[in-house]
Amino acid sequence: MKTIIVGAGEVGSFISQNLSRRGHSVTLIEKSAEGAGRVDAEQDVKVMCGNGSSASMLEDAGIASARNFVSLTSDDRTNLVACKVARELGKNLFTVARIHDQTYLDHSRVDYQDLFDVDFFLNPEMLCAVELAKAIRHPGRVAIEHFARGQIEVQNMAVSPRSKLIGQSLREMKINPRMRVGMVTRDGETMVARADSSLAAGDQLTVFGNPEAVSEFRRRVEPGETEGTVRVVLYGGSEIAISLIRLLKHPRFRVRVIEPDSHACEQLASRFPGLTVVHGDATSRRLLEEEQIDSVDYFVACTKEDEHNIMTCLQASKLGAAHVQLVINKPDYEDLLDDLRVSMGVASVVSPRQASVKELVRYLDRESVVELSSMSVRSTRLLEVAVSPESAAVDKKLMDLKLPEGCLLVALLRGVEANVPGAQDKIEKGDRVLLAVDEGSRQEVIRLLTRKG
Repeated sequence: MKTIIVGAGEVGSFISQNLSRRGHSVTLIEKSAEGAGRVDAEQDVKVMCGNGSSASMLEDAGIASARNFVSLTSDDRTNLVACKVARELGKNLFTVARIHDQTYLDHSRVDYQDLFDVDFFLNPEMLCAVELAKAIRHPGRVAIEHFARGQIEVQNMAVSPRSKLIGQSLREMKINPRMRVGMVTRDGETMVARADSSLAAGDQLTVFGNPEAVSEFRRRVEPGETEGTVRVVLYGGSEIAISLIRLLKHPRFRVRVIEPDSHACEQLASRFPGLTVVHGDATSRRLLEEEQIDSVDYFVACTKEDEHNIMTCLQASKLGAAHVQLVINKPDYEDLLDDLRVSMGVASVVSPRQASVKELVRYLDRESVVELSSMSVRSTRLLEVAVSPESAAVDKKLMDLKLPEGCLLVALLRGVEANVPGAQDKIEKGDRVLLAVDEGSRQEVIRLLTRKG
């Protein structure tokens, strides 16, 4: 599989190396002669020095025969233009643009992804924030999965004997349309949920949907097991911190940010009214003591300075913070992640580069049908299926789609957006759908979505 990458920075060169090891034929374009020379000496990939958004350069790189095009420079506009030019020159090309500025991720006025015809926007900072938010939003929960950057969440929950939902069918429950009950396990038997499925005490449910909608449904399934206030302190007003603040917008999260730059403090305070922003340096033990770090549930060091992150995590851990999370930016420290986690008592360590590779590989290497084994149970499977352009399901509303018995469509992924679809929603070419399927219906639904109608 031929993949062209533009940009040999830390993320670009790391992804280039990983894709090459996975069998991709990689061509890397870098405008800096120094950067191009470094990668050429260190990696077994084809390296070209020049402008990755130039049509002639892309033609020389073999864009006509490429399967993937990934632009990972530090400049968003270069990445968008490069992907647009590549799209004009390539055939059946999957394009990825690294995007840093939240402006291009806001689709309220202009859909920049559609405007520049880019298949996937990659935001390493957002990916890190999603990883950090998993533990904060659901400490100790089992089988928590996230799809489409945290937009779709999967949770397992048990029906409490005190739940008022016992004896009701799913049709009667008035469930939030942004979520689905996908699977029900009772007495060791798991089945795909149906509209007439009723709940009994002790049932294990696998629920899919918007995180807030899923959390609200959990309170109905497990009454009395309320989630208390979670106190979170972030060190650094970085893009990772900003993304994490958005993911923790629920009132039960009390978030404070410590930021040493006064101008950055002002920007954070104006962007997030009601957010507590402390101007100070968290490497100071005195400041951490004044901020009562010993009583917080989560302390997250997410500045761009790894040394500061490591020092503050050490301090926070020794002062008694319940959980400490660390962001590592530099490749020099990545080999020490496991050692840091053990020696420092850090609950989780994340790296923008590693998070980017993990996400990107899912898109570049994934097959048309992927079984999500971590969420599959016995004879019931959770499948992610790419809808073929020739499929009979394309342009059909879900209400008109004749899914086999024992099959439930629980999520629809389109570009960077994901949702729990309703009966009026249509399947479009290029969509990926998430399905809970009984083993007996597996092949029939795969044929429906992937083969010519």
